[in-house]
Parts: sequence; C-alpha cells; structure tokens
Amino acid sequence: MPRPLLVLNGPNLNMLGTREPATYGHETLADIAELCRRTGSAKDFEVEFQQTNHEGQLIDWIHQSRGRCAGIVINPGAWTHTSVAIRDALVASELPVIEVHLSNVHKREEFRHHSYVSGIAVAVLAGFGSNGYRMAIEHFAQLLEA
Repeated sequence: MPRPLLVLNGPNLNMLGTREPATYGHETLADIAELCRRTGSAKDFEVEFQQTNHEGQLIDWIHQSRGRCAGIVINPGAWTHTSVAIRDALVASELPVIEVHLSNVHKREEFRHHSYVSGIAVAVLAGFGSNGYRMAIEHFAQLLEA
C-alpha cells in the first residue's frame, strides 16, 4: 500500500510557466505535480500535491499530515524567509521535512539567503529546478528504507 507523502507549495508558485521564466523555468506547477506523482508512484508513495497563496491553509495541511504522512516536501516560496508560523507547524508535525527551491536562492537577493525552514529540514535542495522535487522524493524513499 503506498505511503502518503505531502508535497506543499507556497505563494505565487501557481504562476510557474509564466512568472519570471528566466529564474523559474517554463514548467508549470501542473508539470511539477505530474513529475512528483510519477516519481512517488515509482517509490511506493501516494503524493498529495498542494499549492496555496494563503499561509493559514498551508499550516492546516501541515497539521493534518501529522501521524498520517511519511514526510513533507515543501517549497515555501517567499514564506521561507518570513514565516516562523510555518516553521513551527513543520516542527509540530513531527515528520521529516525536505525543503525545495527551484532557483538557487543564494545567488539571488540578500533577503532570500535566510530560511526559517532549513534549520529543521533533513535536506535542502536549491537551484535544481523541478528536479529538486524528484530528488527530494527519491531521498525520502532512501530515508525510510534505512
């Protein structure tokens, strides 16, 4: 039976494919969702892929994952740099977390260099484009086998 794996996406990621393609690429969020579901299926995960522009909604999904999911892959978007509340929800979930960013945030504006999530994540992937999501799911499979 496939294990549930939560893949969460924060604000403005619904605009992928048209928003700043030089930074974020031409793939849409639907393309990334399909990549995650294919990768998850191959690794015996049932991927629950979500995106929201509302911080409280993201926190609710994190709370609902506690005791139910194998882990959380999260691209918090701009909330990476601003939300202690999301960090606290991730800690409260008691699940392993992998942080993903499409772009290399360390090559961008200074304010993007700080993450409230990185310090509690088992891994951070930045600058790999959509492949970061695939790598995160594959890493979860390895973690859970160990």
